[in-house]
Amino acid sequence: MVFYQKYFSTLRHHSRAVFSSLHSNLVKFKLISQAYEVLSDPKKRDIYDQGGEQAIKEGGSGSPSFSSPMDIFDMFFGGGGRMARERRGKNVVHQLSVTLEDLYNGVTKKLALQKNVICEKCEGVGGKKGSVEKCPLCKGRGMQVHIQQVGPGVVQQIQTVCVECKGQGERISPRDRCEICGGAKVTREKKIIEVHVEKGMKDGQKILFHGEGDQEPELEPGDVIIVLDQKDHSVFQRRGHDLIMKMKIQLSEALCGFKKMIKTLDDRVLVITSKAGEVIKHGDLKCVHDEGMPMYKAPLEKGTLIIQFLVTFPEKHWLPPDKLPQLEALLPPRHKVRVTDDMDQVELKEFDPSEQGWRQHREAYEDDDDGPRAGVQCQTA
Repeated sequence: MVFYQKYFSTLRHHSRAVFSSLHSNLVKFKLISQAYEVLSDPKKRDIYDQGGEQAIKEGGSGSPSFSSPMDIFDMFFGGGGRMARERRGKNVVHQLSVTLEDLYNGVTKKLALQKNVICEKCEGVGGKKGSVEKCPLCKGRGMQVHIQQVGPGVVQQIQTVCVECKGQGERISPRDRCEICGGAKVTREKKIIEVHVEKGMKDGQKILFHGEGDQEPELEPGDVIIVLDQKDHSVFQRRGHDLIMKMKIQLSEALCGFKKMIKTLDDRVLVITSKAGEVIKHGDLKCVHDEGMPMYKAPLEKGTLIIQFLVTFPEKHWLPPDKLPQLEALLPPRHKVRVTDDMDQVELKEFDPSEQGWRQHREAYEDDDDGPRAGVQCQTA
């Protein structure tokens, strides 16, 4: 019993790398397989305790049907073996372009997919009945195991796809292959699926179609996963359940009030009002409750519509000079500055960033790691 416990303890407590090195040949692997079979079966363990290894052999105990060292490793550490890993096919991921209106209102879109399906002619066999034979090179495993020595007493085990059967574990003579699928066991088929985009779904959200992936003999088909890809909107930006938009208003509207119309994502028209005398500053944020995005799975509830106001000032000389005193009389008083004789009065000029002098000054600033010794100054005439 000590002999089997030695290998069982090593297998259970060492890492994958130590395990692979320990079982560098089939003899040791067979011993560990037998040890696991004995220790994991109470009846066989009792037989061994009473009659030793010879009693186990007489009882008809054979080696477990593990196809590779990784199978028994996975059974100890929760992987379930190669066959468990390969029971399902791969998932297929597709992006679906949607607009913000689609996510607001909900929409059903049709998507054409190309998928593998089991060949109806040969029923997934690949050829005539009885024509399929186990690959002689890999013994039906689909993988080849190569052992190479990397140092004194140290070997490395490398597993590669079988070059003869391309990982299928079997082969069919060319003359016996199915005339429809050519021995591939599957054919390509166009499949139309309907994708229901629900109200309130988000950019990047996934919609799952179970079992709609590629079919493969003896495997459960994988899933088709649709990932929503939202296009940018010209007016609204989405943040969670809220919608954000920018609105330009004139200076007169910012000071004296306004009425503005907003077309919603479901083609309604909202009329927003700013009361006279309620001054709106440039960059101010206002909101309208329950006019944001519908909430997913609760579409009757909505987020908030947030509006950022951008005040547009009038062009130069928009008002005749003789009218300016009247305007000034209506506006809040300006801050008066007391000018003394020791002050220098200068005149403001229009600034052109494309001027050569400014470009050179900026380049010098960018090249100087320590930064300018003095602040950037604007020359005046």
